[in-house]
Amino acid sequence: MKLTKLFILLAAMAIAQEVDAQTTVKGKVLNQKGESLTGISVHGSNKHTKTNDQGEYELYIPTAGSFQLQFTGIGFQKQELAVVPQGTITELSALILQQNNQQIEQIDVKGYNSVNHRSLEVSKSGVKDLDLPQAVQVINSQVISDQQINVLSDALKNANGVALGANRGGVNENFYARGYSLGTNNIFKNGARTNNGGSIEASTLESVQILKGSAALLYGGVTGGAVVNLISKKPKFEHGGEVAMRIGSYNQYKPMVDVYGPLSQRLAFRIVGTGGYAESYRDQVESKRLYVNPSLLYKISDKSDINVMFDYLKSDFTPDFGIGSVEGKINEKVGRNSFINVPWAYNKTNSSNAQVDFGHQFSDDWKLNVLASYQKYLRDYYGSERIQANAQGIAPRALNRSEQDELTFNQQLNLTGKLQTGTFQHQVLVGADADQSKVKNYAFNIFANGTGENVAPSTAYDNINVFDPYASGMRSDMPTADLKTRTNTNISRYGVFVQDLLSITDQFKVLAGIRYTYQKTGRSEVYDYKTNTTSVTENPGKDKVDMGDKVDKAWSPKFALIYQPLKGTSLYVSYANNFISNSGYDVNYQPMGPSLLDQYEAGIKNDFFQGRLSTNVTWYKIINNRYAQTIIGDDGKVADSNMKEFTGRSASDGVELDVAGELAKGLDVLAGYAYNYMRYLETNENGILEDMRLVGTTAHTANGTVFYTFQDGAAKGLKLGASVFYTGKRNAGWNTTKANQRDGLDRIIPIGAFTTFDFSAGYQYGKWNILAKVSNIGNTFNYYVHENYSVNPIPPRSFTTTLSYRF
Repeated sequence: MKLTKLFILLAAMAIAQEVDAQTTVKGKVLNQKGESLTGISVHGSNKHTKTNDQGEYELYIPTAGSFQLQFTGIGFQKQELAVVPQGTITELSALILQQNNQQIEQIDVKGYNSVNHRSLEVSKSGVKDLDLPQAVQVINSQVISDQQINVLSDALKNANGVALGANRGGVNENFYARGYSLGTNNIFKNGARTNNGGSIEASTLESVQILKGSAALLYGGVTGGAVVNLISKKPKFEHGGEVAMRIGSYNQYKPMVDVYGPLSQRLAFRIVGTGGYAESYRDQVESKRLYVNPSLLYKISDKSDINVMFDYLKSDFTPDFGIGSVEGKINEKVGRNSFINVPWAYNKTNSSNAQVDFGHQFSDDWKLNVLASYQKYLRDYYGSERIQANAQGIAPRALNRSEQDELTFNQQLNLTGKLQTGTFQHQVLVGADADQSKVKNYAFNIFANGTGENVAPSTAYDNINVFDPYASGMRSDMPTADLKTRTNTNISRYGVFVQDLLSITDQFKVLAGIRYTYQKTGRSEVYDYKTNTTSVTENPGKDKVDMGDKVDKAWSPKFALIYQPLKGTSLYVSYANNFISNSGYDVNYQPMGPSLLDQYEAGIKNDFFQGRLSTNVTWYKIINNRYAQTIIGDDGKVADSNMKEFTGRSASDGVELDVAGELAKGLDVLAGYAYNYMRYLETNENGILEDMRLVGTTAHTANGTVFYTFQDGAAKGLKLGASVFYTGKRNAGWNTTKANQRDGLDRIIPIGAFTTFDFSAGYQYGKWNILAKVSNIGNTFNYYVHENYSVNPIPPRSFTTTLSYRF
């Protein structure tokens, strides 16, 4: 009986305790501005609810004792709250959630400090820069702002070993890295291949990431010099923006606007736009630009998001081939400002990009990224070029009219993850990508000698005296030009790859990977407007029988050993292979296969002063043992310039030093040096001379930038900065061949070294900021040269000022 009473008593106490523990918790969720937040998830004791339109929630908790509530929402940081029941109703104070501004993985480096312990988009794999056995350099938003950078070439002046090799007519900026032309295959925007025609706008760039050396494993058919990845500014879940006006020498005007913020808890936007007009130190040269870049970020869930980006650039400018050459050499009697093109010459470009980027985080260790993009590029050009004058300065001017319509699609899938086998840790990247390019080139009949039923096409316009280009009586009319042909060419690339960073110990790591690439170049279809017929340019096979499309297949392996004796120190050696497609055919009329390049690299990455300063030193050697060169007959002559053989060899080697850091609060440093020697090791009887530096490559380049912003006192907000850029000796013109040497002909134009200095000063007061710069203070005079008919004097001393307001 006593036992029964005891059980009844215990049961009653348990029931009473349970009833007392049951509670309904009520509260409200606000943002930092005190606004109600709708749709915030509230979890507790396996129960769940969401806030209503007034930000209020009500959740019944059936369990005993204190409990935890968890609050989560798209665009906000997760927050937990410990709750002690206060009877059947528990009233809580309003909870303020903090916005999460890191919804997109992007590098937002303040100052010029090291990125060695960050992962960069250009590596695709999530591998930290310190673990990457390649030289990497980042030109971030702070550098872009400090130097008032307008276009890509302004940014890449800070990239050691990457030099402006040519800017033929101002139409396309062409860069060289480690002796190899980057072209358009090596320049990417947010990971997708992009065309740099019309000069890439810098106002939308969050950073410029340069992965030096062979990147074929990650990107396929790229040259061995470097890959440049442009990272666009992304939407943010906070309101803000900036309006600015930039003015400068030669009537430069450039308004800029950047606005971002949330449209809802799941959707954020950003719009970047700019226009501009500028004249030039070159007579009659001007440019007009319009650029707009809207983007949206949609948070599908806590683990998934999708980013949609579009941009459009309209760039109209006067094509300018510079001062030309006199008897195959540069003649300083031709004025720095002398414009030798026809007065009505024009180049009109329109380019648009669209990208859809989807990311999903399966877990803390595994992530999927899917990217799809398209680019359309249109160019309409008409003018004169290739100014090569005789000793008296007389040069014939011939006209050229062309149009280009290029449409490119890109698709990518990258899966990154971490796993462990035994005591070994793996950081894995598995990927696949594809490119489809459709190019239409339009050729014209030009009637420079008049029009009429019996008048034949002619490009001969007139003769000009380069020493007196504005003499009276010079021709100034624009001749008629009619469509002649349209040539359609399609190129497709497909690739799959896998990479593994294997950590054997904390100090010793191995990176290994391999890629398979399939590239198909379709037969060109030529449409004749006069006859209304289409013909096909065949890819010849045996006995010149059509063999269909030209196909290149290649394996691109990579292997590296990494040793990290200290936390901020990494030493590595690596081997990588990439391929370059070749045109032409062999003696059996079979299409030439690709040239395979072997690249060896060794380097040291090191941080000093607790990471405030980083120095990276790299040595490399690139060897092409399958250089395709034109076949020379037994008589020493070239019978068919398209018939080639793999008998040549070339080599490129050099060293690079990168220095970056924030030595003290407000004191930023960016500097570096690079040396490169690119030459042919073996050529045939009439080929280019061996051991001669190749045209377009630069032996020595160096740069240094220091900016200091005063942090305290009466000068607080004052910013002072200086930059120096050095370009060493180069060879312009054409490399001398053995046949030229036998004939006593020297086609090399030696160009001396030059150094330019820039000085900047600015002041920030509240949300207002003004920054002024004097470029090329010493008014240094030198040239950028492409072959010997596109000789462009470098810009003289000039001024630039930007006034901005942030909100």
